[in-house]
Amino acid sequence: MTYDDNNIFAKILRAEIPCKKIYESEHALAFHDINPQAKIHILVIPKGKYISFADFSKNASKDEIEGFFKAVGKVAENQNLVDDGYRLLTNHGVNAGQEVPHFHIHIFGKQPLGPMISKI
Repeated sequence: MTYDDNNIFAKILRAEIPCKKIYESEHALAFHDINPQAKIHILVIPKGKYISFADFSKNASKDEIEGFFKAVGKVAENQNLVDDGYRLLTNHGVNAGQEVPHFHIHIFGKQPLGPMISKI
């Protein structure tokens, strides 16, 4: 699969579509999800063109990886999620429900989040 420059996160990174920005660094952008699934629902995306976690972990530079994951931690801390707990989620591919072909992490918090997944 090749990276689609017309995906919504690519357009957000190019400022073609607005977002409610929370945090930005050299390697990451964090913003509120437009369709929140929890009281706090934040998306953190790398600024590089990576389709999935597999793509990112394989092809991103050490600086990009470190900068991205430090950004995720800073956002959780800045949103006062650390003490009460929060959930990080990333989806990879169709079976996991990945909707946007640009690697991203969801941060959920400020409420009980229930079990990890539904039981079969």
